[in-house]
Amino acid sequence: MVTITDVAQQSGCSITTVSIVLNDRPLARTIAERTKSRIKETARTLGYHPNTFARSLVTNRSHTVGVMVSDIRDPYCTQIFTGIENALYDSGYLPILTDVQNNEVRFERSVNMLIERRVEGLIAIANSLYLRPNLLNVFPARKIPTVVIGRECGQKSMSLVVIDNESGTRSGMQHLYGLGHRKIAFIKGPRKVIDTSKRWRGILEFAQEVGHRIDPKLVVELGDPASSHEAGYAATLDLLRRNCPFTALMAFDDMTAFGAIRALAREGRMVPSDCSIVGFDDVATAAFYNPSLTTIQQPLESLGSIGVAALLKAVSASLRKETFQPVHHKIKPVLIVRESTAAVRSAHAG
Repeated sequence: MVTITDVAQQSGCSITTVSIVLNDRPLARTIAERTKSRIKETARTLGYHPNTFARSLVTNRSHTVGVMVSDIRDPYCTQIFTGIENALYDSGYLPILTDVQNNEVRFERSVNMLIERRVEGLIAIANSLYLRPNLLNVFPARKIPTVVIGRECGQKSMSLVVIDNESGTRSGMQHLYGLGHRKIAFIKGPRKVIDTSKRWRGILEFAQEVGHRIDPKLVVELGDPASSHEAGYAATLDLLRRNCPFTALMAFDDMTAFGAIRALAREGRMVPSDCSIVGFDDVATAAFYNPSLTTIQQPLESLGSIGVAALLKAVSASLRKETFQPVHHKIKPVLIVRESTAAVRSAHAG
């Protein structure tokens, strides 16, 4: 490993001068530009890289940000993490990723590990199923700025970046209603999932406004897990067995919608000619599914970058010993119309 001593010997400068220049300390402005250029060129030629660990011991800073992901296999979490990584790239902070896999034991262990690594901030990506905000309280208690993405957790000490679920499902209903669909089936999320009640509220509000009656026979509720292709498949087969015709279906999320399309295909029903489908999230595969999925788009990568911006402001204030009030961002989703929805056929209208 190339050290500052090697750079000093090769450049003909003292170790102190080299250290001042390479660490960009205030005294560097007193050193001649020619000398600084020679030192930097020597460092590049030798392949010198600063010892970040040693520097952190001196500055008492880790320059790391903890990122807790509910389940990295969930496309929702993956896309948000991509936004976080991209936003952190030029910031000088290194993300430390921990995947808790919707497991409380792993969650608690990850909290302890990130505290031990002395992260300067935390971003927690919560999918619709899993979050333990009580366990995250240790971070703000230790004056470590914390941002939760994806869930309202009722913690005033943490910044939040969430989606306006009600307006999302309202736009989905408005789209299907505008296409002439009145026999609409619904796959709700599990009761214990916070997003379930919010998304269902948007549906009910639109139905009430237009005088649409939701048939209880066309409503099925997911069990566990929330975001599941197999659960959507089983729920749709359940709806089909009830012998209550429907021309459209709103799924809790995209993975559920994918399962619904598969179940309909098994029963010989084509999407969208026999049944229109609307999802929620706009995961990466939604645009390439067959048929491509009409869905309510959460700007997932943008959620990540917005979360990073909020966190870095809080970290900067913390370093300056300034008070920073947590912020709450509520982002309005956008309906993305693709091939899985179409106007109801006249024979099925009414």
